[in-house]
Amino acid sequence: MNPFEKIFNYQVISRLEESGTIPLTSHERAWLKRMLAHPAASEALTPATLQKLNDLLAPDETMELSSSLVEKAKSVERQVYHPLLRTLGRILSAQQGIRLTYTNNHRSHRVNRSGIPYKLEYSIVKKEWYLLWYDLRNRTLKATRLSHIRSVQEEKLMDKEYKDASITIEAILESRKEQAVVEVIPLYNGELSRILYAFSCFDKEVTYNEERDAYRITLSFLMDDREYILSKIRFLGKRLKVIEGKVLQQRMWETSVKALARYGITSEE
Repeated sequence: MNPFEKIFNYQVISRLEESGTIPLTSHERAWLKRMLAHPAASEALTPATLQKLNDLLAPDETMELSSSLVEKAKSVERQVYHPLLRTLGRILSAQQGIRLTYTNNHRSHRVNRSGIPYKLEYSIVKKEWYLLWYDLRNRTLKATRLSHIRSVQEEKLMDKEYKDASITIEAILESRKEQAVVEVIPLYNGELSRILYAFSCFDKEVTYNEERDAYRITLSFLMDDREYILSKIRFLGKRLKVIEGKVLQQRMWETSVKALARYGITSEE
């Protein structure tokens, strides 16, 4: 591509971005058309939006994957989309309160609990959606599975009430944060992209030590995600070493001791 073509393409892309237009490739359009045929699409999108997208994509060919891909047997997958996502997403966008009726982990019912929603999160480990919200009665931050919520109603809030509650929630989350530093063994520097992908859902900072030819990844996460972090470190095995983070180091040491014990080897040997 010559310099003039590059300049022209850059100008076109810049103008598209300024107007809020996103160019799609033919593969992306075909993929979207196939996704709209999924049963969950009718719940995730309003009928008007679904119809509009189908009309726009009518001339495109559907991406046919059944003849080229074979899916291995797996356990029954839970529904990725939940019917309450649209309702809660609208309340979050409007920055309003909620009144919930739900069941907790001990199967006790909680009726008409007033609160302020903060965030919707999807647990990759448990394959479930969670609502992170602030309980106004108990003044606590809770994470409730959407599958446990029986009903939800919107409650009007003043702007100041919502802002004050948001500051409180962020302070609570900040107090629950942990940090750990893992180092990539230089022999596996070529797999850095794969390693970073394993921690893609967490805040991280990567530094490189030129003298030692070593990458260090500083991870920031909530205490509730500690087990998930550990599972990823175990999965990556000898590619990583935990440099900072006493709790993670202790847990990894315990894992190693238990693994060696299965073969009759003690840590003292």
